[in-house]
Amino acid sequence: MTTERAGSGSLTGYVAEFIASTRYADIPTEVVALGKKSILDGLGLALAGSVAKSGGIVRRHLQSLGVGEGRASVIGSTLRVPPRFAAFANGIGVHADDYDDTQLAVGTDRVYGLLTHPTAPALPSTLAVAERDGRSGKDLLAAYHVGVEVECKIAEAINPRHYQHGFHSTATCGTLGAAAGVANLLGFTADQARTCLGIAGSLAAGVRENFGTMMKPFHAGRAAEGGVIAAEFARLGLTATPIVLEAGRGFFRAAGGGYDESAILGKLGKPWTFADPGVSIKPHPSGSLTHPGMTTMLELIRKHDIKPDQVVSVKVGTNQNMPNALIHHRPTTALQAKFSMEFCMAILLLERRGGLTEFTDETVNRPDVQAMMRKVEFGVHPEAEAAGYDKMTTFLEIALTDGRAIRDRADFGKGSPANPMSYDEVADKFRECAAYSRWPKKKAEPVVELVRNLESLTNVRELTGLLSRDAGTVGSAGRAAPRATRTVAPGRAPRPATRTTGAGTAPKRSR
Repeated sequence: MTTERAGSGSLTGYVAEFIASTRYADIPTEVVALGKKSILDGLGLALAGSVAKSGGIVRRHLQSLGVGEGRASVIGSTLRVPPRFAAFANGIGVHADDYDDTQLAVGTDRVYGLLTHPTAPALPSTLAVAERDGRSGKDLLAAYHVGVEVECKIAEAINPRHYQHGFHSTATCGTLGAAAGVANLLGFTADQARTCLGIAGSLAAGVRENFGTMMKPFHAGRAAEGGVIAAEFARLGLTATPIVLEAGRGFFRAAGGGYDESAILGKLGKPWTFADPGVSIKPHPSGSLTHPGMTTMLELIRKHDIKPDQVVSVKVGTNQNMPNALIHHRPTTALQAKFSMEFCMAILLLERRGGLTEFTDETVNRPDVQAMMRKVEFGVHPEAEAAGYDKMTTFLEIALTDGRAIRDRADFGKGSPANPMSYDEVADKFRECAAYSRWPKKKAEPVVELVRNLESLTNVRELTGLLSRDAGTVGSAGRAAPRATRTVAPGRAPRPATRTTGAGTAPKRSR
């Protein structure tokens, strides 16, 4: 239902009041704890993204603009630039490997896990401004949570055709969320926040046809940057509509054809999205729709000690929305492989793991990988379809040379609220990302504890300083890190490959 209302009774006005009035003390302790996991996850992913090909491209672009001498850090580099550019670069970095967190849907007409990647726009935008202004950890936490909450509730409310017809919701809803977070951090009044949202509504853009290319993470970077731009111009006095969300020519109508008012009105922080339905943290750098199947496949491989040469065929069945998102059935690049159920199953059968070092162009094109992908059949399963789109139900059937057929079903993957990662497990993922980017342990380890106790931090520059290279450090000018070798001692993260998967996100899917 779309209701156009003006004045303080408008939907945009309600969202603006939430932005302007929310403080750290208003956020439940358990929600703060959940947010810390996503923040630590995002920082590690920004480090990993800094050695992606896209990271080098972005740094060269910023250097060509001559935008140095700023006060916000481009994570993984020596660059310090104005906040909008740091938000842009770090947003791309967080989303570069499609390894970042995913909002889970409430509505049964929406694919579970197919709304937005909430941290990629909300964290880089608020972190950049917080660093520039020397703000506290509590200030950053409040702004980040406001940004995520607004982004997720807007994504939940907009007509699903927004995504189905080609908009990338991390790019679009993420711009509004990033703007909300920065507006909160800057202490905007409700009227200023409404203007900020009005500007952000016109900046929101990004189409899914670009999935599988470097443009997908570029979308996240632009959303983060757009949030900073919207807030800065609103503070300077630029005018914009005060009813950008609900207006007949506003965001919901133009971008989605309508919206469900009941999904957002009176729902901001009631409950917080982090609490219900939750946010999923990825155990693999691929589209979240692959994760239930990957979690169960790995369990089956270990339980039955399945060897690659035993596999005759693999059948994977899901609801119809999942093949519509996981569109690359015979990928030839790592970007495509991130949205290929066939690759994700094949690499687990061959390597018994699917991490950053497996998602490279070289690995995707190995003859054994291509051959194993041809054994995987991916399509719609009637029981998965009947289970509803608000689940990621996945059926697996593995036929082996000895005549056995091993079957199982998964509804949720590791990292989902139903099977969550602990803070320490997320810390291990952060360490993987840091090692992948060759980040010094002496700088990486303190980040884990600073984020764990982020509310006690008096100045976030202490945190960002640990994520910035010292001047003169090798690799700081945006050169790609050395190629990974496949002969790595067990338990040690290999050095990063030069990744054309860089800007790396993939085909259609997770916002």
